[in-house]
Amino acid sequence: MRASLDSSAVPARHVDRNLLIATWNLRAFGDLTDKWAAEAGDSPKRDLHALALIAEIVSRFDVIAVQEVKGNIRALRWLLRMLGPDWGLILTDVTRGDPGNDERLAFVFDVRRVKPSGLACELVIPDGWAQALEIGEDALEEQFARTPYAVSFISGGQTFILVTLHVLFGDKPSDRLAELRGIAEWLADWARRTSDEFGQNLIALGDFNIDREGDASYEAFTSTGLQPPAEMRGLPRTIFDEPDAGHFYDQIAWFGGDERAALTLRYSARAGNFDFVDHAFAGLELNALSWRISDHFPLWTEFEIPREAVGA
Repeated sequence: MRASLDSSAVPARHVDRNLLIATWNLRAFGDLTDKWAAEAGDSPKRDLHALALIAEIVSRFDVIAVQEVKGNIRALRWLLRMLGPDWGLILTDVTRGDPGNDERLAFVFDVRRVKPSGLACELVIPDGWAQALEIGEDALEEQFARTPYAVSFISGGQTFILVTLHVLFGDKPSDRLAELRGIAEWLADWARRTSDEFGQNLIALGDFNIDREGDASYEAFTSTGLQPPAEMRGLPRTIFDEPDAGHFYDQIAWFGGDERAALTLRYSARAGNFDFVDHAFAGLELNALSWRISDHFPLWTEFEIPREAVGA
């Protein structure tokens, strides 16, 4: 895994020169079989071997948003143990109720490169919000099924807010539209206010359960100006994606058209996924692999830290 990452498109990390931000839906990331190799009767099948591979991937990024962390965080604790004392964690409590699926949202980050800068909050919709913003009939009328989580970080003098979420999958694609439209409207309003007041950057990342570019879900997500980088177009999101029949579930996106909400971080025009299938548990059937590592690939983006920000 280490050799494959070294030869992949994932950039090397350089102190005060670049910033690697990632997102990864780690399938049912909860309990763990506390041995190197899970045996036939063990449950779950995720073991210490799998955690070592996951940790090697995570270690290539400065901060990574993790979705599908469960109420039981044994696997997450082992991940931090393997990453070592220079890694930090911020996570939510469990989202209760059936739509919440016993899930948490988390940020894992290298404290030598990234530090929390103060803000940590869940996005809650106030009464009358949709009416105040004059959003249409497809607006979100209730709270998010899994409350989006926002945390601000600072690296090389650059402050940025990451907002992660896991959109409700629902029984049919139209079930997702209200949440996708709601988060797009919320973030657009917040980005303008945050940029005006603090000059900070706002980036959305996570599992948005978007099927295809250009479908109703994608249009709802991008309706207020959120845009993923062009370099992510067409990349497989899951290990089950077939050529020319992939999904757009996972995204990293920000505002580019509105000057008040646009990033001050410099996007390096490098972004991608990391396909771990051929480098983990050789010969294992894909579904079995998904319960050890994940059914989703991690996505990453690189930003440049201006030299003037660090006094160079």
